[in-house]
Amino acid sequence: MHTLPPRPLPRVLLLGLVPVAAWFVVRPLLDPVPPLPALYTSVGFSIVAFLATIYLVPALGPTFVKAGLKGGDLLKPYRHDIPIPESQGLVCASVYILLLMLFIPFAFSNFIMNFANQKVNQSEGLSVVQFPHYQLSVYLSSLLSLLIATILGFLDDVFDIRWRHKLPIPIIASIPLLMVYYAERGNTHVVVPLPLRFIFGTLVNLGPLYYIYMSLLSTFATNSFNILAGINGSEVSQALIIAISVILNDLLYLPWPMGFRIPLHLLGNKSEVEFGGVWSAGMAYGSRELVERHLFSLYFMMPLVAVCTGFLYHNWYPARAFPGDTLCYVTGMAFAVVGIQAHFSKTLLYDADSNTLYPSTTDFAKTPSWLTTLTLRTMATLGLTQLTVHPTTGVILKCTNLTILNFFLIRLGPMGEKRLREAFLRL
Repeated sequence: MHTLPPRPLPRVLLLGLVPVAAWFVVRPLLDPVPPLPALYTSVGFSIVAFLATIYLVPALGPTFVKAGLKGGDLLKPYRHDIPIPESQGLVCASVYILLLMLFIPFAFSNFIMNFANQKVNQSEGLSVVQFPHYQLSVYLSSLLSLLIATILGFLDDVFDIRWRHKLPIPIIASIPLLMVYYAERGNTHVVVPLPLRFIFGTLVNLGPLYYIYMSLLSTFATNSFNILAGINGSEVSQALIIAISVILNDLLYLPWPMGFRIPLHLLGNKSEVEFGGVWSAGMAYGSRELVERHLFSLYFMMPLVAVCTGFLYHNWYPARAFPGDTLCYVTGMAFAVVGIQAHFSKTLLYDADSNTLYPSTTDFAKTPSWLTTLTLRTMATLGLTQLTVHPTTGVILKCTNLTILNFFLIRLGPMGEKRLREAFLRL
């Protein structure tokens, strides 16, 4: 059986990054202790996650192929001849969750916390050397939700669950998250957008509706990656970009040693955004609670960036490995966890001869309802979809699938997979 050779992995990558990762892991135990010691350990574990992913994916790929977890790259001429290992998201998820578990002592261990409390220089300003212990239950419930998402995603890969049943599956994975959130008496208030505050005020208490919103958030986050599948690197690169943007947002709320400003006037804004130094904790403005929330987010997002980066090396065009639904479920649930627990959820056909992609279509087995017809015709008028209608009756027979990839193909015309991927990433 012919297989694609794995991408080369330079030995200097391993020899160079292992000492760096080790230094970050033990940095909290060295003088002077930094204000955010566990953050250093999280960076070290993230480097380990990157190395583990980039080396384990090609090593375990043949095992997945032997187990029948393989498929052809439908957009390549060799799609029937060379199998590509699928469900490699299971490797990524295993590395991700394992390192999040190993990280627990560095954020909650009494020994490390006492050492940091004795050594940290309080004159440096606001410091967070530990998490409040009640957040351990929140952290563990988040890990449990990620584990359930991994199991459900792998089951989806094996049994190929239909979309009608796939949509509510992430709600099951979010149950531990929601139960602990309720037990900890989590906040159910939402900040009202400025244009609507004269009607509803600054805050609105959604009560039980807030839990419905959070469960639907997990469904949206998970399936928003799953629906991008179709071209090499689309799901993983999207998760990587979003995770990096979340990290950049989190960094604005940490205690920096100096103040700085973001010159928004260069972008046409009349004002600037100022961030205080260590005493103001950036945009947290001295709020320890806000710092802890965004540290919680960083502890989940940095290993996710590392895992996605390592896997993207093998999933890049032309792909040597496919993520499967497992990785989509885990990345989506990770964003749901961060959005819920850190309280910023509002911030988150192929032609074989020409090797050209065309917009895929959905055929209607029966005449669509008047509401479906109205919606589709409106979207076609706006250039969001293309319709095929009966030449005499005008009844809609088919329409292009409503995904962002099909939108590019509609607006830009048929193109090769590589060019479509580049257009998608630029967006």
